[in-house]
Amino acid sequence: MNRWVTQIISIVFGTVSFFSGILSTNTAHAAEQSALLRQEFSQNGSSELVQERSAGTGLSWDWLFSSAKSENDQNVFVVPGGQSIGIKLHASGILVVGYHLLHEGKESISPGERADLHVGDVIDSVNGLPVESIQQVSKLVQTAGEHKQILMFGYHRKGHSFTAKVRPILDDETDSYRIGLYIRDSASGVGTLTFYVPSSHGFGALGHVITDVDTGEPIEGKGQIVHAAVTSIDRGESGQPGEKRGLFVNEKLILGTISKNTQFGVFGYMQMAPDHGFSQTAIPIARPDEVHPGPATILTVVHDQKVELFNVLIVKAHKQENDDIKGLIIRVTDQRLLEKTGGIVQGMSGSPILQNGKLVGAVTHVFVSDPTQGYGVYAEWMLHNLGLHPKVHEQVTHSETPAA
Repeated sequence: MNRWVTQIISIVFGTVSFFSGILSTNTAHAAEQSALLRQEFSQNGSSELVQERSAGTGLSWDWLFSSAKSENDQNVFVVPGGQSIGIKLHASGILVVGYHLLHEGKESISPGERADLHVGDVIDSVNGLPVESIQQVSKLVQTAGEHKQILMFGYHRKGHSFTAKVRPILDDETDSYRIGLYIRDSASGVGTLTFYVPSSHGFGALGHVITDVDTGEPIEGKGQIVHAAVTSIDRGESGQPGEKRGLFVNEKLILGTISKNTQFGVFGYMQMAPDHGFSQTAIPIARPDEVHPGPATILTVVHDQKVELFNVLIVKAHKQENDDIKGLIIRVTDQRLLEKTGGIVQGMSGSPILQNGKLVGAVTHVFVSDPTQGYGVYAEWMLHNLGLHPKVHEQVTHSETPAA
């Protein structure tokens, strides 16, 4: 997982930007808010039932196509997440991430660089054959080299398509034919599920885009999510962001399929709500104009797979009429979380933010100077990126930085 520190840090695959905090924790108020949220879950819950997960690892994906329906004029209820999830993202092509010099006689060259392939380019085809894996490209390169053939690479760069002729050469060090490019076909990491929509089987997670660790470019592609568990935590300190350390659990059990990787997170479909949730009760999404500064809570995992409720303060709720990733500024006020993590840490991206019984957003960024504070994105913008644009869900409710 890549992260860097300037004045702020950008957290990929569920890391957060942190900035300084000055509020003290009110333990009595924290307990009161926890009880209030549990009550609101019950009062504001949808009548829709979330199914229990059945045993076994095989899933039928017929539901994926039949359930992807428009909900533009419907009330949208979601089950808040907080679970740690393992994310496997497969690029729609082969990403060029660097150059490697090969020795041909006394000369050191990179045939790929010489052919004008750039870092960040995505290779779509070789000799007209679509390519999807590094192994596939390596085999084509080796075969072409052995037969003294030149390969025609089809690739795209910033939305434009190009072709390049590349001549493989024999690498003296490995005794194999190569083209002098470091390439990647997938990425993986651990983040946090934000919500699940029972009526459409849609989900949203992370709250920010997944980028390649070397190029910093968004990864175009699709993928899967699986269960993950937190094994340990490196506490965050001023100038040094913390990190959840985790591992994938039962990788053969695919929880859902990723169909989009956008600046607002990863989105897709799952057959049913995943295990280990804090509650299976569906609650409404808050409109941005309903969110206000004041007490709120987040759901996240700090040990194993247990989702817990922690208190935060919404310091600022920016008024936004259009989708934007930095809508909320939050501060961790829960003494338990501060003692355990120091505040917001990498791996917490996507942790749901709740206020007044509604899902208002997800943790996304944190300033380096102090891990107690960070940014959040409004939940409605994430819902839009899933393809849902509720217009009447308000009727239900009468009663600087890097990514997290």
